[in-house]
Amino acid sequence: MWALCFTAAALLLAATLAGAPKLSANPQQAATAEVKIDNFSFGPATITVAPGTTVTWVNHDDIPHTVVSTDSVFKSKVLDTDEKFSFTFTKAGTYPYFCSIHPKMTATVVVK
Repeated sequence: MWALCFTAAALLLAATLAGAPKLSANPQQAATAEVKIDNFSFGPATITVAPGTTVTWVNHDDIPHTVVSTDSVFKSKVLDTDEKFSFTFTKAGTYPYFCSIHPKMTATVVVK
């Protein structure tokens, strides 16, 4: 009798677990955003992201540009056509930046 109860309980548990949602060992993907550099401008000129977001700038212009934070938080190398620069924003705040080759090119990342 006990063996029958144990077998029934084991079958019930197995059936329940088979229908349970699977837990993933993979962490959620981090948030990302992209800023395009083209025609001597950053687009969008202001981007708002959550903390932990990685922003990637892509130079689609035919000439080199840089991405430099006005408060020295981040600084890219000179980016030729189709080159990229990424930075992960961990703290809330407003981060103005510019192109050091063309200082009239300005934009802002807002993290909140």
